[in-house]
Amino acid sequence: MRERAGENRAKLWLLLRANRLSVAGVLTVAVFLAFVAVAAAFSPSLAEKVGASDPIETLFASMITAVVTGATLVVTIGQLVLTQENGPLGEQQERMDGTLAVRDDIAALTGAPTPTDPAMFLDAILGAASERARDLRESVSDREGTGDGAERDALRDDIDDLVTGVAENADDVRGQLEGAQFGSFDVVFAALNFDYGPKIGRAERVAADHDGALTDDERDLLAELTESLSLFGPAREHVKTLYFQWALIDLSRLILYAAVPALVVAGLTLAVVDAGTFPGRTLGVDHVTLVVGGAFAVTLLPFSLFVSYLLRVLTLAKRTLAIGPLVLRDSD
Repeated sequence: MRERAGENRAKLWLLLRANRLSVAGVLTVAVFLAFVAVAAAFSPSLAEKVGASDPIETLFASMITAVVTGATLVVTIGQLVLTQENGPLGEQQERMDGTLAVRDDIAALTGAPTPTDPAMFLDAILGAASERARDLRESVSDREGTGDGAERDALRDDIDDLVTGVAENADDVRGQLEGAQFGSFDVVFAALNFDYGPKIGRAERVAADHDGALTDDERDLLAELTESLSLFGPAREHVKTLYFQWALIDLSRLILYAAVPALVVAGLTLAVVDAGTFPGRTLGVDHVTLVVGGAFAVTLLPFSLFVSYLLRVLTLAKRTLAIGPLVLRDSD
């Protein structure tokens, strides 16, 4: 995916692969360091301002309001996720029927019961696509050609390019899916690395450009390959949607966990800290500046968690906007 989009490796790692709690922790530390650096650089110092006025009260009273409002927003997000799971019996039956219908299609394609594990579910489709692609190449390569030799050579070249792209990409992604556990983002990230859209378009072009040179069996194999590629699209979207719900639930829970210590720290700072609470300096920085900066960073922890998860969710949503053979490319 990084190579197709021309993306910077470090940026992609930060947006998608990095542990979300680690990203939130780095953001919290960055806020603390930035606060202390800026507060220490300006004159008069924060300690002098605290003695002359009360910036702590203004700052942390606002932070308490923000944390309470943010926690309420999180409850709203959780309700939104849960709303998608609620519904009358008829709608639930329709959802079940649709799911079983797709599973039947995949079982017919693979010749085996459809796995229930998300990683194995995607692996089964990729395995079928790789197998159909290799069968198609073998059929075209082994067939005794009739008619124009140049046309047969062009067909073999196009089929070989199509099959190589499908089989190598599918085998690589299947290796990434092996042992991946849903909820850790590994399954979704591996699925992103299979660009089924361009492959469907390539298969359609091969069918159109060489219709007269293909046998009926080869047309069937090409149609089965296209079907396996097209099944991967909704399968990936289904797994991605489940991951979105999983991530939003985790995010809501973590923010509620973080909101409690954030409120405690903000309240204690508001009630206890003044110019004389933490006298002295360390490395030229007033202790009160370090304390207020640390309290500010901890109070912002729920927001840091929100930013870290939202970076991944929005990046993933942008990378998978289109379903089917429509390719969107943007370096942002």
